[in-house]
Amino acid sequence: MKRLKIAVVGGCGHVGLPLSIALAPHHEVLIYDTNAASVDMVLAGQMPFMDAGCEEGLRQALQGGLRASTDPTGLESCDQLIIVIGTPVDEHLNPSFGLFDKVISDLTQHLRSGQTLVLRSTVFPGTTERVRQQLKAAGLSIEVTFCPERVAQGKALEEIRTLPQIISAFTPEGFAAARDLFAPIGAELIELAPLEAELSKLFNNVYRYVSFAVANQFYMLATQYNLDFYRILHALRHHYPRGSHLPGPGLAAGPCLFKDTMQLSAFNNNSFFLGHSAMLINEGLPQFIVMQMKQRWPDLASKTVGLLGMAFKGDSDDARESLSYKLKKILSLNTKRVLSTDPFVRDADLVDENLAMDKSDIFVIGAPHSRYKTLDFTGRPVVDMWNLLGKGSQI
Repeated sequence: MKRLKIAVVGGCGHVGLPLSIALAPHHEVLIYDTNAASVDMVLAGQMPFMDAGCEEGLRQALQGGLRASTDPTGLESCDQLIIVIGTPVDEHLNPSFGLFDKVISDLTQHLRSGQTLVLRSTVFPGTTERVRQQLKAAGLSIEVTFCPERVAQGKALEEIRTLPQIISAFTPEGFAAARDLFAPIGAELIELAPLEAELSKLFNNVYRYVSFAVANQFYMLATQYNLDFYRILHALRHHYPRGSHLPGPGLAAGPCLFKDTMQLSAFNNNSFFLGHSAMLINEGLPQFIVMQMKQRWPDLASKTVGLLGMAFKGDSDDARESLSYKLKKILSLNTKRVLSTDPFVRDADLVDENLAMDKSDIFVIGAPHSRYKTLDFTGRPVVDMWNLLGKGSQI
């Protein structure tokens, strides 16, 4: 298979670095990133974040020639450049193109005709065409493709190698370039038009977000009637295929699901009632939990609460857009003190776990880290919406 010279722009992040590691055995890979601290960590063989298998994979990739730099010099010589900077939403929940447009504009001086530009992160529908037109206006004849990442945070390296890879392009040459890039990894390739690929990625994420909202709405309904939702969940799932896909309740957060639901809404002229309803449910869960706690403990204002887990998912160090922080803010308004802790997240405002365990009157599990299953709560109440401790979800 054809060995390419690849640059991964923004390649020290959660999307770019696992991809760089996966591509390194098959292509010559240069990571370009403006974050000097992350570049230094990568060059030292240290992962800036947790992802299964990446520590060893990074060491092997470096031994095989993987490079990382904050200097864009050399991008001109690459066959393909992979962009892993997505389109965020602004404070009004509308897509924000400013950062993306700036990155493309800054890169233009380092590009040349004949290259292929691969958009990797989730983007607002039509962004691939928008970039194509920007490059054309700059006088560059460059193939533009959209090949979305489809992996779960924390398992990116494994899933890059095993899940089907969607590739999209405007021309046969663009499709050929995308095949040359991804085929050596061994994953099945699915070919779509760019707008189809952009929507397929958004639909995936929004479906998950809506599914979590269904579970959270059921959880809130059952809890209001003083019922243990997990007994009901077990009954509707157990050996019953039409109930098996319902997830459990929990804080539906992270950098993608909420954002992409709002992007899809904006794309459809803000006429997306299902997505808006899901947002109200998922974003309202922290408030619901605290209100239920106030009913359960009328003296909550005099209590110290230990908030265990600030990552957006279990056994992860990723706190991006974590609803545990929203939960902490609401708890702070309704309790004497909140002691938040996490064994993985780096945050100067967190306290030592032993201090939280010693000083708290009530505990709330914010992220279902497996280590919390073994903690000794010495009879003190635990709000466990995840049912991590296996004792039900009643507050």
